[in-house]
Amino acid sequence: LVRRALWSAGHRYRAGYKTPSGKADVAFPGKKIAVFIDGCFWHGCPGHYVRPRSREDFWSAKLLENVQRDRRQTLALEQQSWTVLRFWEHQVYEELESIVDQLTGALQGRAAAVAGDWRVVRVDAIDDELNLERRHMEDLRESQSTSFSEGRRVTAKWQYPARDART
Repeated sequence: LVRRALWSAGHRYRAGYKTPSGKADVAFPGKKIAVFIDGCFWHGCPGHYVRPRSREDFWSAKLLENVQRDRRQTLALEQQSWTVLRFWEHQVYEELESIVDQLTGALQGRAAAVAGDWRVVRVDAIDDELNLERRHMEDLRESQSTSFSEGRRVTAKWQYPARDART
């Protein structure tokens, strides 16, 4: 959807482009802009990440590994003067026009607004009977910036809209 919207807006890009630090979903190599669309489960979306109930050690390690890779890629590219834009998969369906506007601005040389890019890095069960959990979050660019929240277990996974709503 992002690529189709960018093409319709007249922007020409490279899909799956191998940047100096990882493969971007969409890239504009001449402008040094890398775009990543991150899955809510795989990359720790604060609003949609759901802690698996099985193989918790495996999934916790996988989540942390993915967030650390995202951080390494982002910081390495930014150090090499690339603009890195990361969007959550749910944003593609909820805010596609805004994504295209942000990318258009970056292509026109306007600084991309990079607010805190929080990621869930670990979720601990506090009380299984009451379904309480503690979510540990870190800012993608500032690993020292951490946040915690406690509450009921998040179970509402983000779902792709119906097929006909995607067009």
